[in-house]
Amino acid sequence: MQKQVNRVFKVLIGIAFIFLSITQTHAQSISLAGKWRFRIDPKDEGIKGKWYSTVLPESVNLPGSMAENLKGDDITLKTKWTGSIYDSSYFFHPRLEKYRQPGNLKIPFWLTPAKHYTGAAWYQKDIEIPANWKNKRLVLSLEYPHSETRVWIDDIETGTQYTFVVAQNFELPANLKAGKHTITLLIDNRIKAINVGQDSHSLTDHTQGNWNGVVGKMELVASSPVYFEDIQVYPDLKNKSARVKIQLKANTNQSSAGKIILSAGSFNTKNILQVKPVTAAYQITNGEGSLEINLPMGDKIATWDEFDPALYRLTATLLSKDGKRDEKKAQFGMREFKAVGRTFEINGRPVFLRGTVNNCEFPLTGYPSMDVAAWVRIFKISKAHGLNHMRFHSFCPPEAAFIAADQVGFYLQPEGPSWANHGTSIGDGKPIDQFIYDETNRMTKNYGNYASFCMMAYGNEPRGRQVEYLTKFNNYWKAKDSRRLYTGASVGGSWPVIPNNEYMVRAGARGLDWGRKPESISTYAKQIEQFTVPFVAHEMGQYCAFPNFDEVKKYTGVYRAKNFEMFQEDLKDHDMADQGHDFLMASGKLQALCYKNEIEKALRTPNYNGYQLLSLNDYPGQGTALVGVLDAFWDEKGYITAKEFKRFSNSTVPLLKVSKFVFTNNETLEAAVEVAHFGKAPIENAKLLWTLKDESGTNVAKGNFSPKTLNITNCIAIGEIKFPLSGITKATKLKLEVTIDGTEFANDWDFWVYPAKLPQVKSNVYYCTSLDDKAKAVLTGGGNVFLNEAGKVVKGKEVVQTFLPVFWNTSWFKMRPPHTLGILCDPKHGAFNNFPTDYHSDMQWWEIVNKSQVMNLEDFPSGFKPIIQPIDTWFLNRRLALIFEAKVGKGKLVVSSANLSPDVKDAPAAQQLYFSLQQYMMSDQFNPKYEVAFNTVKDIFESPSKIQFDTFTKDSPDELKPKPKSN
Repeated sequence: MQKQVNRVFKVLIGIAFIFLSITQTHAQSISLAGKWRFRIDPKDEGIKGKWYSTVLPESVNLPGSMAENLKGDDITLKTKWTGSIYDSSYFFHPRLEKYRQPGNLKIPFWLTPAKHYTGAAWYQKDIEIPANWKNKRLVLSLEYPHSETRVWIDDIETGTQYTFVVAQNFELPANLKAGKHTITLLIDNRIKAINVGQDSHSLTDHTQGNWNGVVGKMELVASSPVYFEDIQVYPDLKNKSARVKIQLKANTNQSSAGKIILSAGSFNTKNILQVKPVTAAYQITNGEGSLEINLPMGDKIATWDEFDPALYRLTATLLSKDGKRDEKKAQFGMREFKAVGRTFEINGRPVFLRGTVNNCEFPLTGYPSMDVAAWVRIFKISKAHGLNHMRFHSFCPPEAAFIAADQVGFYLQPEGPSWANHGTSIGDGKPIDQFIYDETNRMTKNYGNYASFCMMAYGNEPRGRQVEYLTKFNNYWKAKDSRRLYTGASVGGSWPVIPNNEYMVRAGARGLDWGRKPESISTYAKQIEQFTVPFVAHEMGQYCAFPNFDEVKKYTGVYRAKNFEMFQEDLKDHDMADQGHDFLMASGKLQALCYKNEIEKALRTPNYNGYQLLSLNDYPGQGTALVGVLDAFWDEKGYITAKEFKRFSNSTVPLLKVSKFVFTNNETLEAAVEVAHFGKAPIENAKLLWTLKDESGTNVAKGNFSPKTLNITNCIAIGEIKFPLSGITKATKLKLEVTIDGTEFANDWDFWVYPAKLPQVKSNVYYCTSLDDKAKAVLTGGGNVFLNEAGKVVKGKEVVQTFLPVFWNTSWFKMRPPHTLGILCDPKHGAFNNFPTDYHSDMQWWEIVNKSQVMNLEDFPSGFKPIIQPIDTWFLNRRLALIFEAKVGKGKLVVSSANLSPDVKDAPAAQQLYFSLQQYMMSDQFNPKYEVAFNTVKDIFESPSKIQFDTFTKDSPDELKPKPKSN
């Protein structure tokens, strides 16, 4: 019994010794979160006045920004924002004067912070250094200051750091005594000698805001004076090993020797894999040392990708001969992300990047989320929409994003913090040239081990001697670190090609050619044939939806959506206050239709390798760019769900190649079925089924194809569908669905079938193409008139309508067309009794809407609603009509600015709509609600709109100006 007690006692002593060793040798830290003293320094008086030696008079809470602490300047018309404004009409147009008044200041360019400040600000806190920190290495660690930081400990300045991409760590004096000390920070968020570009998402007011403060972890850390400066893990799948490069340092340039033990194990796999530890000797001379250790990972390794994001944690332990100890952990994944010819591969398997651009939209705080959970949410929402990739436009996210992406299985392209345009350039000898190298080196040092860090670019669309600069940039990184792929810059289609890019992120092979009849056969093959490396579409989409005014109440943080409030009030001023939600839903449906067709076009293009949407969620800046199917909070808006979006944006997508979407019943619906499959593995003997249903859900036809193995690629031909439409005798909407049996993968397309020959109708409606004397006489006598004024509109002539909606937004692009966001109508209106439609634009509307003029109803009675209402850009909110009805005199009138007539040819939808309108006008249902004066109608075709748009600005965004010549 006594022996057993002694054995237990020895075990407990051993455990206690181990615990004591851990607590004595591991780094210790003191959180600095909480109250800090504060003083603003707008005149740069603090250094000369030695404010670090004084007690600062105010207080703030850190982590936090000045705006969160309600410090800084009130927002006025003279606020000096950081960011370009290309549409200055807000400042000058009489219509917007009321939004420029104190107390009702509402700016349309971006969100409005509680306070705004650019300049120097001082932060100060007293600390207590414990006695047991003697002979330790002491570091002040600030995870995310914005942006240049100078530090004093008591009266001693310890350093200055300027970075947008990693934590700022300041070494405190080695001889710092125990007891009370004062830390003082001087933070400056102005653009100085190093100018990354005022629209760069790392600092612009368009996105996160050019804030001043510190967020994330703030702590004092005490650790071993002999320590790991850097550990980088290079997976080698072929040899089932990891090459570990280690940089060591010792304070006060001392020498040291001892051993390093490397151990590793998986931590998120079903079966935990332990790696046999490896020990190696180290030597530090004059304060620095380095070594490289090969770590065999064992016969069985778990690899990381989007389907199985297996992760390992490496633990490196340093044991010096004189008893010093340090430990550092690194998370990594066993993966190889490569370009093989024109294809991306992950661990030897082809990858198609389905991505979105993250523009640093954080509408509650104005700065990126610093916690892992917030990023996990973002990546999981993206994955729920079928995506596997994210590009960070001219900024690098915090470490939490990499940790989250590793966990979720998401491929990332962070960028240097620069959009080197708009006041700056690269390759011209400016300080930014070296800063880009410094920042990208900091990024790879701090985040390079994360498996999700698969790609990198200098940043976005530069100017200057970009080809020369970015070619050298690519060569530098290709030689230095092979764990990811490099592209010089993410650029639009007019930027020069950087010849040594490992992959291309470019425009030019994106967009929908809906100036012609919509189809699903064309590809982007011609646009990318010049490239020999993988191609990814730059900033695909950019289709706008109307603002969601219900979103305003979500802005409970430091920002307010004054832009949304302004648009909502302006809509009310134009007598459409009750239509905001309807405009959102109708425009959203068209937006979703555009995204579906563009993504499918990419998926059916040979050698296409991915797209980066701009973006899945809204962008609150650059004039308010409402391009997302999600709002700025990553929440759904109500018109498409993640599940619906994923049907056409997924690892596996059935595709349909068809020449058109509108047919007549003397034709045959002919379509070819394809599959784009980029799943985890080939699908053996896949069985594809198809069904054709009418709007009641009744099967019109169905079929299946011979089983076929789906290899990992796109353009997999499955078979043909041929269905004669002769059995359909009235205007009908059909839905064709293709499914892969036994899987979640399915996709669908809508079609419209109209009678090839419509019945001849004896009509008492007077058809005319101008309000001539006869039309006036018919109306005066109580008759019915159909007026086709296509091409003759004057009041509304300035509004350009296409089938596609507004691109990005009309403010940023100085009212570049198109100006509308689709149409709104009531499908239950009698005008559509013989024309099946929903409340929004769809493919059958293309031949009616595309390039048709719209009418501005600015002088019509209050409450007047047209039959078909084009939705105007939210910056102008004009009350528009494509077709309207009214009582005029004793008669009744229908007016169309779309070309609807008894003689229209080769336009079955237009013919059917005209027929439906004629039937309606001869029915008892034809009883317009509103009376309109004859001259008010006639004025549409005589007088221009009273309010015309003027940007009041000479400068233009890059896309609208000629490109400077570059070497």
